[in-house]
Amino acid sequence: MSERQLSLTPALGLSAVLALTAAFYGTWLGYGGRGFAITLAILTLLLTGEILLAARGVRERLAGLLGPRGGPLVALFLLPALLLAYLIYALGTNSFLWWRAGLAGAFISLPLVVLASARKQPPGAWQDYLAMLLIWLPVKLHWLRPLWPYPNERLSYVLAMLLAIDVGVAGFLLVRRLEGVGYTIAWARGSGAAVGLNFALAAVILIPLGEAIGFLHFAPAYAELKALPLVTLAIFLFTAWPEEFLFRGLLQNSLSCTLGGTARGWIAASILFGFAHITNGKFPNWRYVLLAAIAGLFYGRAWRRTGSLFPSALVHMLVDVSWRFLFR
Repeated sequence: MSERQLSLTPALGLSAVLALTAAFYGTWLGYGGRGFAITLAILTLLLTGEILLAARGVRERLAGLLGPRGGPLVALFLLPALLLAYLIYALGTNSFLWWRAGLAGAFISLPLVVLASARKQPPGAWQDYLAMLLIWLPVKLHWLRPLWPYPNERLSYVLAMLLAIDVGVAGFLLVRRLEGVGYTIAWARGSGAAVGLNFALAAVILIPLGEAIGFLHFAPAYAELKALPLVTLAIFLFTAWPEEFLFRGLLQNSLSCTLGGTARGWIAASILFGFAHITNGKFPNWRYVLLAAIAGLFYGRAWRRTGSLFPSALVHMLVDVSWRFLFR
């Protein structure tokens, strides 16, 4: 099956376009000066790491340079590199505090150390699940938000998510070298059908069910449609892509190995994806759990059919964008 995957040069171009978009948007909001410039530089650095490692041949070249035993070397290099990036942000925005630096260091180092210890274990080792928790829980519980107070905490979620993605990608793909994740921006024959079919099936089930249980109410936000392009991009980069990386590329992948079957891993990961939303809104939000678990089945189905996170992230994005602009 022929596949077109984003290559290095377009990946760098995409990173540059996204950085310029962020720069223009921040300037339009009235930000400027040293703090804004440093924040923009760190955001660009973290975002570039997320994109470049999904480009064709990049991970393979890095693996070739490091050799078969290079995983721990990656951890030793990335730990100070990512911590230095955070320290540059903290010092440049006058937000440095020792406890923040300690929290950043712990968040970066613990998953990398855990994954380095599992280098020779088969997929689905206990270290894999522990590392997933060490990356996901601080983001879910908002522990990383205080690390990014500038500008007025408006980028705290975005920067926390980007740091988590970079730690996860580096840990699982470069240190652990987990196979079958599908961390690619790629399009193959059948990808369009997988995206369209799974989105349609999800909509046919989720909309009537959501209306029936009182979770959804059709109320199009026509006045907000002018923000559709920017919101769609943000949902893809900071919600759909990272969640698909965690719940499909890592969790569903590992559970399929642990439980001895792709179907078992698919169903288990979808159920856990649903439960991950139990704290969204008023706890316990069982309606959200139910709908998210069903949606997870279709995201996981797109990932299984294509072997890439890109189609599953597109389905995820379409569901979230539809909910954002068409329902309340």
